[in-house]
Amino acid sequence: MPDLGSYAIYVLSSYAVSLGLIGALVWASVARARRVRAQLDEIEGRTRRG
Repeated sequence: MPDLGSYAIYVLSSYAVSLGLIGALVWASVARARRVRAQLDEIEGRTRRG
C-alpha cells in the first residue's frame, strides 16, 4: 500500500464510503429485480389461466 501520509484517513474513508454505496446499489438492484420478477410471474400466471 502506498504511503498516504496525513491524508490516509480521508482516502481510506472515502474508499469505504464508495464501496458501501456500490454495495447498497447492488443490493437495491437485486432486490428490485426479484420484486419485478415475482410481479411478472404473477401477471403471466394470470394471463395463462384467463
